[in-house]
Amino acid sequence: MPELPEVEALARDLAGRLTDRAIVRVDIAAFSSLKTFDPPVSALTGALVDGVTRHGKFLDIDAGGTHLVLHLAKAGWVRWRDEVPTPPARPSSKSPLAARVALDNGAALDVTEAGTRKSLAIYVVRDPGDVPGIARLGPDPLAEEFTVDVLSGILRRSGRSQVKGVLRNQANIAGIGNAYSDEVLHAARMSPFKPADSLTDDEMQRLHGAIRTRLGDAVRRSTGLAASELKGEKKSNMAVHGRTGETCPVCGDTVREVSFADSSLQYCPTCQTGGRPLADRRLSRLLK
Repeated sequence: MPELPEVEALARDLAGRLTDRAIVRVDIAAFSSLKTFDPPVSALTGALVDGVTRHGKFLDIDAGGTHLVLHLAKAGWVRWRDEVPTPPARPSSKSPLAARVALDNGAALDVTEAGTRKSLAIYVVRDPGDVPGIARLGPDPLAEEFTVDVLSGILRRSGRSQVKGVLRNQANIAGIGNAYSDEVLHAARMSPFKPADSLTDDEMQRLHGAIRTRLGDAVRRSTGLAASELKGEKKSNMAVHGRTGETCPVCGDTVREVSFADSSLQYCPTCQTGGRPLADRRLSRLLK
């Protein structure tokens, strides 16, 4: 799933490609992905793109005051085409194409989603705040306003909730998903199951620093890369996420995994849990 660093890199790349270009048409190939009806998609036709920004994990293409907002979800992506294929994009159960934005210079932006579980979302709105997911977003972790005190308040209000889940909740902090929450907690030397309201002042400082550093470094590495390179860049720079059974780059211990119904987390026992493996909840249920 694209998270804050990848979406930020996509926004910067697309801003350079789309700004001051006119949208010729928008073809919707997967109608289930379109979540709005007013204004209609046709409102984008002929509009000049003023810029592309990010709200958490949402991409926002501002076309003359009408916003095309994309949430790429777990398996969505965008692909640039130097030439618009003909004929126009049409619905097809065999194609990953969800939408195509054709431009006045003959290029196009394809929005795609792999797999059978379709959760990519496309919105056409007058104000990004009209998108429910954006309206609920918490603070951006790379903004100057995201201080240690702000993080402390979020964790205190979350009570005994596990810190991993608090970091992933977009209403708490915008843009951190499963992968970077694993990476942040590893950098902060903190168990993903630690209760949110139990952090000491030193742990709070470490966690805040890890959020800023891990996300900031990822944004800097990703900036300037083509969309086709971002997934590989993300994977190659993970310390623990997606590296079950491999060696922790910090201490040399084996990276472990805890599995859930539809996701998993990775961590290093030596760095994060005092050497104790965490219980794998799914495996525990199977053994009962």
